[in-house]
Amino acid sequence: MTDLELTEKLKAVLGEKLVEISNPARRRVFMTVEAKNLAAVFEVLRKDLGYTYLATVSGVDKGEVYEIVYHLGDAHGNLNVRTQIPKADPHLPSICAVIPGAILYERELQDMFGIVVDRIPDPRPLVMPDDWPAGNFPLRKDWKFDRPREIIPGGKK
Repeated sequence: MTDLELTEKLKAVLGEKLVEISNPARRRVFMTVEAKNLAAVFEVLRKDLGYTYLATVSGVDKGEVYEIVYHLGDAHGNLNVRTQIPKADPHLPSICAVIPGAILYERELQDMFGIVVDRIPDPRPLVMPDDWPAGNFPLRKDWKFDRPREIIPGGKK
């Protein structure tokens, strides 16, 4: 399937769920959907278009909103699904019911950004230590790292 055929098919099967679609480079298609439609969109992508491989999920703190990008791949190229959620109420619906492997990425979004992933099967922290202070999310623009005083054994005090 060519990029043009894919974009036309996406427009046809997703209809109003599709906010925006672009093809900035060969074998790269970007589309934007509203967060509330994520599960339904991924259901269509999996069942109707055969997208089953979720390569990764990226998050970006853009100030007032978080942008989340789901990177899908198949033999024809890459499909990137973008959505945005407000930083003031960072809730994102889980897509684990459609793509179970998304759980690791969704747990990482929770740890790194403080995004609440609704209906996630296992909300436990994934990458942060058990004693990590609550409310500290290292990929937020407003996060400040306070380096602890270094203690060198046998060194000066």
